[in-house]
Amino acid sequence: MDYRLNKEWLFDILGEWNRFLKRKVHLIACGGTAMTLLGVKPSTKDVDFMVPKLKEHTYLTKQLKAIGYSRTIGSGWKRDGEDFRFDIFNGNRIHTTELLASPLEEGRHSFLKEFSYLYIGILNDYDLISSKLMRGTRVDFEDCLSLAEAHRADIDMERLVHHFCEMVGFDVAEHRLRTNIDHFLELLREKGLYD
Repeated sequence: MDYRLNKEWLFDILGEWNRFLKRKVHLIACGGTAMTLLGVKPSTKDVDFMVPKLKEHTYLTKQLKAIGYSRTIGSGWKRDGEDFRFDIFNGNRIHTTELLASPLEEGRHSFLKEFSYLYIGILNDYDLISSKLMRGTRVDFEDCLSLAEAHRADIDMERLVHHFCEMVGFDVAEHRLRTNIDHFLELLREKGLYD
């Protein structure tokens, strides 16, 4: 079964989490989850959140265990009987990519929703696109194209290239990954989104 979460269902689940919390936790949506919450994608298969404050990450994962979630691969959390997984990244990391700055710094995310304890934000376009290009799967390129098209008036492509190159400069696979931005720009040109 190809089970996917949409925005409304995701808010229902986060509302359930919130009922079990007694402290503030900042969740910053990244990956396909950010795309879904921005309205760029209708749904997402797995849910990706960053918890930039390490103490909040420790607290949240402890609470998730208490309500029936168990650790899966890497930073994944899943509950028995559910087909989707929550990836809860700690600090400034998304999978193996480390952001240049905390997503909680001013301008690094946009506010989406706040429950009594859960704060939900969305990662900024530059970090979002750069982190997806660092992974570089076909779906990542498609997502980046969709976001670039949806936010065409807001994204400065020269700034994006600089941001990506700065991020990739800290990666051990820098030489291999640098080609991803060139491929992305070529895809943008083909769609008439970049000169």
